[in-house]
Amino acid sequence: MAKTPSRAAVDKSEEALSNIKPYPATTDEMLRFYRDMLLIRRFEEKAGQLYGLGLIGGFCHLYIGQEAVAVGLQSALDAEKDSVITGYRDHGHMLAYGIDPNVIMAELTGRAAGISRGKGGSMHMFSVEHKFFGGHGIVGAQVSLGAGLAFKHKYSGDGGVAVSYFGDGASNQGQVYESFNMAALWKLPIIFVIENNGYAMGTAVARGSSETEFFRRGEAFRIPGMQVNGMDVLEMRGATEAALEYVRSGQGPILMEVKTYRYRGHSMSDPAKYRSREEVQDVKEKSDPIDGLKKDMIDAGISEDAIKEIDKDIKRIVNASADFAETSPEPDPSELYTDVLVETY
Repeated sequence: MAKTPSRAAVDKSEEALSNIKPYPATTDEMLRFYRDMLLIRRFEEKAGQLYGLGLIGGFCHLYIGQEAVAVGLQSALDAEKDSVITGYRDHGHMLAYGIDPNVIMAELTGRAAGISRGKGGSMHMFSVEHKFFGGHGIVGAQVSLGAGLAFKHKYSGDGGVAVSYFGDGASNQGQVYESFNMAALWKLPIIFVIENNGYAMGTAVARGSSETEFFRRGEAFRIPGMQVNGMDVLEMRGATEAALEYVRSGQGPILMEVKTYRYRGHSMSDPAKYRSREEVQDVKEKSDPIDGLKKDMIDAGISEDAIKEIDKDIKRIVNASADFAETSPEPDPSELYTDVLVETY
């Protein structure tokens, strides 16, 4: 079995990972990042509207404000090899992977055309084709499953890396540290991504965590950590490339704390009275990921007209996804008993 790295080696790795430069995106890449983030933003806004109309049932956790995390990170992945798993705030991760907005919206509304055939809903989307393994409602469960995906990559020698997203609240779950231990012992190719949006449901980080610098949470297992500005898509992309280089080189797991912020409540049923309007507005004005990239695009010579064309196209795509979902049939009642068990021989 491979020997875990020394404390000095971990410190050296963390020092190298702390000097990450923003990704030097071309104008075409900037346009793509902007388009992908705006798609998530407008899609989630539309989902919120459909929830209010009663067309989406159950829970619904929106990704508004956190778009740069999924887009910056997943744009660096190898779609042929790498795998992704996340928690219940999963719509944005699927859209960042290029999955058809129509089938995502259809899933939200419980339609047969949905990506999980209308049976998963908001929290349990899944696509083996895209190597997207959920969408999980149990807090922190996806971290252990992500370690399993990483073990599969290592066992099969396919060169893939697993990405396991979880939140600051899930970071206090016991199975997270069991997964850290196993991943470090076996040098599994996995990036543990903590989306630290400041609140575990309604509890501020400082009130629920004794160690609020989450990138240090892997130190007991000699897993190097890095802290990234998750409101900057170019910084996210640059940090992800550095993390992927480390993990693909066979050095084992890495822990990435992403400092981000959600504009809406924990879920659609959360009025978010635990924080002030002024706090949310301050983040929007100073750190919005879409506005920030838009400024970089204009500085790079991209015209306002080109940006407006993207805005119009995204609005059309999102409206079409809502129309598709509303007009798609619900699953036949007989489907209640399908997709429950898979028999293998």
